[in-house]
Amino acid sequence: MGHWENICRMVKHLVDLYQTSINDKVKNVEMNLIDHDDQGCDASLLLDDTSSFTGEKTALANNNSARGFDVIDTIKTQVESVCPGVVSCADILAIAARDSVVALGGKSWTVQLGRRDATTASLSTANNDIPRSTFSLSQLISNFSNKGLSAKEMVTLSGIDRFTNQLFEKFIFLIQTIQFFVVRLGSHTIGQARCTIFRARIYNDTNINTAYATTLKSNCPITGSDGNLDPIDTTSPNTFDNSYYKNLVCSKGLLHSDQELYSNGSTDAQVTSYSRSPSTFLTDFAVAMVKMGNISPLTGKSGQIRTDCRKIN
Repeated sequence: MGHWENICRMVKHLVDLYQTSINDKVKNVEMNLIDHDDQGCDASLLLDDTSSFTGEKTALANNNSARGFDVIDTIKTQVESVCPGVVSCADILAIAARDSVVALGGKSWTVQLGRRDATTASLSTANNDIPRSTFSLSQLISNFSNKGLSAKEMVTLSGIDRFTNQLFEKFIFLIQTIQFFVVRLGSHTIGQARCTIFRARIYNDTNINTAYATTLKSNCPITGSDGNLDPIDTTSPNTFDNSYYKNLVCSKGLLHSDQELYSNGSTDAQVTSYSRSPSTFLTDFAVAMVKMGNISPLTGKSGQIRTDCRKIN
C-alpha cells in the first residue's frame, strides 16, 4: 500500500490529540475490530444508512455497541482542514486503534498506510461475518479461518475484544482497516457487554464460576434490564493486559464464546500460556493486528477518500 505520511505529517498528531479519554480509546479499538470483520479494512462500518443500502451500524453485534463515531468525525474534520482529500477514514481508524492500544498498556505495531474507503456497506454481510457470542470453539475457529486468520490468532485477538461493549466495544480505534472482526471474541481485555448478550450464559452454562455468575445475576435478572452492562474483564477493564485470559482459566468468561477458548478444547494451552505470560500475549497481539490490518484493504483506484466518514462523496 502507498501512503501519505510525508505529505500530511501532522495527521498522526491530530489523531492522538483527539483521543482524550479512556472511553474514546476503547471505542476506537472496538470500531476497528468490527470494521475488519465485515467487508475488509475499508471503514464501511462508519457509513450511515442511505436509500441505497442499510449499513453495518445496526448489525446484530454492532447495534447499540459500536460507539465512538463522534470521535472519528472530529478527527476527520481536523485532518481535512490541514490535509484535504488525502487521508482515508480507514487509515484514521487504523492509527487511532494502534495508538489507543498503546495508551492502554499494549505494545505498538507498524500501521501500513494508504487504505481507501468503501463506497457501500452491507448489513447482511456484517451479520454473517461477525462472530456471535453464542459461537462454539469450532465455529469461532472457522469464522476466523474464513478471513485468513489461524486459531492461534483468533485466541490472541480475543484478548482485546472486550474493551467496551460487544464486538465493537472491544476496540475503540483499532484500525477499522483491521476490523477486528472477532466480534464477541476479539479484544475482550477491554470493554463491556449488555445483559441480553450474556444472560443465557449466566443462567444456563455449567462452565462458569458460581460466585461470578451470582454477581452477574444481580445486575442481569432473568427478564428485563437488557441494556445493563458488565465488564468483559472484571479485573482490569480499562487496561490492555492478560487479565482476560486469567479470568478464563478461572471460568470467569463473561460470554459463552469467551469461555469456549478455555473449556477442555484445543486452545486451552494457549489461554494458559497467555494467563501466565503477559509479554507473550502483548507481542503476539501486535503481530496479529498487523496481519489483520492487511485483510482486503482497498488501494489504488478502488473506493475513495471520504471527506465525511459517515457518507460517500
